[in-house]
Amino acid sequence: MSIKIENVSFKYMIGTPFEKVALDNVSLEIMDGEFIGLIGHTGSGKSTLIQQLNGLLKPTSGNIYVNDVCITSKGAKLKKIRQDIGLVFQYPEHQLFEETVYKDIAFGPNNLGLSEEKIIERAKRALNIVGMDFEHFKDISPFDLSGGQKRRVAIAGVLAMEPRVLILDEPTAGLDPKGRDEILSKIKALHKEYAMTIILVSHSMEDVAKLADRLIVMHEGKVKMSGKPKEIFMEVETLEKIGLGVPQVTYLLRELSKKGFKVKEDIITVEEARVELLRLFGGEA
Repeated sequence: MSIKIENVSFKYMIGTPFEKVALDNVSLEIMDGEFIGLIGHTGSGKSTLIQQLNGLLKPTSGNIYVNDVCITSKGAKLKKIRQDIGLVFQYPEHQLFEETVYKDIAFGPNNLGLSEEKIIERAKRALNIVGMDFEHFKDISPFDLSGGQKRRVAIAGVLAMEPRVLILDEPTAGLDPKGRDEILSKIKALHKEYAMTIILVSHSMEDVAKLADRLIVMHEGKVKMSGKPKEIFMEVETLEKIGLGVPQVTYLLRELSKKGFKVKEDIITVEEARVELLRLFGGEA
């Protein structure tokens, strides 16, 4: 499912002393099956942008097309758009409210008027995707789960709507290392196995370096840069000027290069760094 954003601007509190431009003439295109990493400092416009994509916010000006259908036009069927574009907010476990895991995941599909059999089928599939056994977890209270498990149940609730695009806003925020690894591995598997279009909003340069096909860098409501992770992370000085950085291993390899070691400077993941350092200092990769 492709998404095209044309000259989109958005202002909060128009006509008040607190009027603020959150998006400023943004244009970009996201192709079907892409894994996008959306990065930028706090207040850069990331969260405002993703809320435009399924109609939660309507642009002050400009248009958004989903599969060539203008969702910003009068009479646009936003209910269908919100089924196709699933949005997982930051700390989604705060939105868990039902007494069992099954009831929570079934809430969305139930509102679609599906049969009980179809709802159970969707809930099983969604839990399986996030790596949780349906029979084991279905009758457990979501509030008795670990932080990582709660997050996965919340994501399963969105997946049960069978979206074609999944948008995740800081999905690992506040999790311990184990919970963080669990979520990231499931997101990666989701993209690989189902060729789903994924937009990952993150402050972690390491996460987007490892997962994304393309990075979109936001700054002051504009798209500052767009390109493959290796291309973007070579622009260290530009990123630092707008309050961002690059993965720690990239800084490490750059420092080694400055000290005269002949190493690749476009290393952006720990695995790449491991191979390069073993090559440099000996040993088997």
